[in-house]
Amino acid sequence: MKRTMSYGKADVWVYRTYAKPLTVIRNIPESTFTGRKNILFGMNVKVAVEGEAFFSSFKNGDNTLVVATDSMKNFILKHAGDYQGATQEGFLEFVAQRFLETYSHMTGINISGEQISFEELPVPTANGSFEPSPLVFRYSLNEQAGASIEVKRENDDIITTLHLSTLKGLKLIKVKGSSFYGYVKDEYTTLPESFDRPLFIFLNIDWRYDDLEDARGNTSDGYVAAEQVRDIAYTVFHEENSPSIQNLIYRIGTRILERFPQLAEVRFESNNRTWETILDEIPASQEGKVFTEPRPPYGFQCFSMTRADLEAKEEPNK
Repeated sequence: MKRTMSYGKADVWVYRTYAKPLTVIRNIPESTFTGRKNILFGMNVKVAVEGEAFFSSFKNGDNTLVVATDSMKNFILKHAGDYQGATQEGFLEFVAQRFLETYSHMTGINISGEQISFEELPVPTANGSFEPSPLVFRYSLNEQAGASIEVKRENDDIITTLHLSTLKGLKLIKVKGSSFYGYVKDEYTTLPESFDRPLFIFLNIDWRYDDLEDARGNTSDGYVAAEQVRDIAYTVFHEENSPSIQNLIYRIGTRILERFPQLAEVRFESNNRTWETILDEIPASQEGKVFTEPRPPYGFQCFSMTRADLEAKEEPNK
């Protein structure tokens, strides 16, 4: 059994102004997102380092080869100024490679980050119109883009072995146009069937590229922005009358793979947070209802899709 042995630093908050703008974006019909100015490029980074050389620090308390986690924090912050790219994935890989280049006794780096989003704010111009301020931004408390990268030392080479891009904390409510019926009925069933219900979901979406070069943002139309993944998710939610959350995330995954052929896999983790109905009818209101928060137990769904699922969908006999 392989030993677990790593240590590192978490909650390394990095803010860089005027990073390279993100411009190589594939246009898709579900989204108006065309790029990111990166006037503010921020993220919360977590890094863990590996290497057999650290065993003596665990066993014998010998810190000779230990790089202090405070030094790791400073290393990440320093290299935020050296990074010449435009994507979070590219930055994390860049820092991980620099760790292995600098410290020869490290054999692996696991690094992840959650992007800190700052929203543009419209300000009035001299001609009476509104344009985004190039100076003032609003700290966003909405969903977050994230990424994780694993870099290993193999002989004299430093290679990236794993990567994953993420959209976390997407919360979507559809007030009607969803259903749930036809499920198993037995002595444990108390849930009534619903043919038109509000549906409130929490959604995390991960995606993996076939070629990591696309994640670095260095190829034409290769980078998949979290904003576009978000827009696909709510567009499909709007368009489709879904019979279940399972079917909804399958349709979202299918659309993502159709729009971005550079992706090899899409993964989902969804939570059902649908409100509890208090009033089905409100006097003098044609459609209005009253709801409250659901009881604490909630349902969840986990699902992954690859291009093989998309190919099977396109073959009528499958």
